Amino acid sequence: MESEKSTRQIGNDGEDRACAFLSGTGFSIVGRNFRTRGGEIDIIAKKDDVLVFVEVKALPNGNAETLSHELDLRKQRKIIKTAYFFLSKHREYNDSKIRFDVIVIDMPGFPPVYHIQDAFSEFL
Repeated sequence: MESEKSTRQIGNDGEDRACAFLSGTGFSIVGRNFRTRGGEIDIIAKKDDVLVFVEVKALPNGNAETLSHELDLRKQRKIIKTAYFFLSKHREYNDSKIRFDVIVIDMPGFPPVYHIQDAFSEFL
């Protein structure tokens, strides 16, 4: 009997799909699951002169309200702080523009992979 997928498995599958989507739209994947004590960034991707920090949300039973709750200001601040830590360790990206995107996977009523560019900004 096949058991239900764990939250971790759903998240990993979603990140794999998000990476494939980004790669298919011309991004190169710089890193995945960049962690610090204060937070994590799911995917770091680059296209042209833009470095994108991507939060992936697999929400097969979610809606826009769920997404808003999952990505509240506290979570956004953690992502931004972690992004700045990444940039401090990887000076080769100092001349890049930065952007914070969200990719939503399997949320009812939206495309299977829904890319929200500039989902939030560092000026909170």
